Amino acid sequence: MSDSSLVLIATLLQAESPRIVLASQSTTRRNLLEQAGIRVETRPARIDEATVRESARAEGLSAGDCALLLAELKARRIHEPDCVVIGADQILECDGVWFEKPVDRAAARAQLLDLRGRAHVLHSAVVVMRDGQVIWQHVVRPELTMRRFSESFLDAYLDLEGEAVLASVGAYRLEGPGIHLFEQVTGEHAAILGLPLLPLLGFLRQHGVILT
Repeated sequence: MSDSSLVLIATLLQAESPRIVLASQSTTRRNLLEQAGIRVETRPARIDEATVRESARAEGLSAGDCALLLAELKARRIHEPDCVVIGADQILECDGVWFEKPVDRAAARAQLLDLRGRAHVLHSAVVVMRDGQVIWQHVVRPELTMRRFSESFLDAYLDLEGEAVLASVGAYRLEGPGIHLFEQVTGEHAAILGLPLLPLLGFLRQHGVILT
């Protein structure tokens, strides 16, 4: 699909105002919105995620609540008038342990071996703000079960994906070769990729940001 056709779809589905700003430089999240015909601007929203997570754990927050907090903090970094700001975050939890993006191939390999043959939950949160106020928030929890793959498969997978595994909290791209890691997936595909799109679109329709 060309850029011009995306603009045409957005013109048909989206109100002229307010502008929609995604508080993220995530290509995946932006693509999810644009492929749904949503005209979106992106802004970097840098926060110290590791410190926030550590504090959240110390305060006894759940993984879902922490994901919502991170999404809100990202959205609050954007200070622009007359716009709707979307913040999103995702935390992987397996048997009470929170996982973060691996820092290198060795960490990705160890993480995938840890998740092998087990179910884990992706707490995918989205927050919408306008004029500095949270006007909506939502979290969904897709569940994914990894199959008991061999270590030779794992090494071949890591060779194939290269540094792409470092961009995901789970060290996998479900929209790519990472699908081979799983035996069962439950939940909205977009939410697994990092944005609960269906409930977000429902909220935007209710508030006249996109057409009903």
